[in-house]
Amino acid sequence: MHCELIVPRLFAEPTGTRAPALELLLARGRNSTAEPQTLEAWLQEGFGLADEPIAAGALTLAAANREPGEACWARADPVHLRLVQERLIVAPAPAFALSREEADALCDSLNRHFAGILALQAVDPLRWCARLEQELALDAASPLEIAGRDVDLSLPGGEAGKRWHALLNEAQMLLHAHPVNEAREARGEPTVNSLWLWGVGRAPRASRGRWQSVSAADPVALGFARLTGARALALPESATRWLDAAAGDGRHLVVLDALRAPHALGNAAEYRECIEGLEARWFVPLLAALRSGRIGMLTLRVPDAGGAAFETIRGDLRRFWRRPRALERYA
Repeated sequence: MHCELIVPRLFAEPTGTRAPALELLLARGRNSTAEPQTLEAWLQEGFGLADEPIAAGALTLAAANREPGEACWARADPVHLRLVQERLIVAPAPAFALSREEADALCDSLNRHFAGILALQAVDPLRWCARLEQELALDAASPLEIAGRDVDLSLPGGEAGKRWHALLNEAQMLLHAHPVNEAREARGEPTVNSLWLWGVGRAPRASRGRWQSVSAADPVALGFARLTGARALALPESATRWLDAAAGDGRHLVVLDALRAPHALGNAAEYRECIEGLEARWFVPLLAALRSGRIGMLTLRVPDAGGAAFETIRGDLRRFWRRPRALERYA
């Protein structure tokens, strides 16, 4: 069995936390580099669809067992825009809690207002998709990628950018006076005062990925799996659970993206806790499985860190002269 892990933001912050199993795998593996990529771009390339738009909206629907059909879809995620030193900053959905009832009420109002232009579906409270009645050639980053940045610097340009901006201005005016936001503001909670459109496109053409299964919490990864014939599996809580359920051969992808949100939100304590959790629940059991021969090869990828990849087989673990080092040394 070849287990391939993708762990975005693994080397993004110094934590002072040691992770012996992870550090050993990194030290003993054969490493390579490539161009840095976002998680979505890496998945797009990995599934052999690099020449197509990253259709995150359509893929998110497919992951939820909804049919995107031939329509043009976008992710239209709820965000909170806040003013910081005369700059308008994006706070993505993981920065706040939103109930299903609140999400449905906001989407219903936006759908009535934008009837004939777009139609929103809340796949879950923090992930919304919009069916666009007209094509929109828009290349915008996800809210997690532009969290904390100046909105003006993150807006797409060109005619599509102007349409996008005008649509968001309308949405912001509607959301400002919405009863859901008035109630949230009265409770001292961040309001949902804008949408962020990204991942525009139609469901990608059928392709055959290189993995027999994909285990992830990320809906874009699961959407790719469903549309390319791989088994799409919910991410279990640990490698032990994953190994118990995994097939005994073939190549399998596991997306461990828990570090993305705390890094984007600047939450150093949560980031450190996530590193500790990944070490205990994933890297310790996977190292043991590699030593025992239960896994034949383990590949660990960090696409945003210079496209770093570390490929390890059982025999590599005997390279004792390659000493483990702290994670921040890989930054």
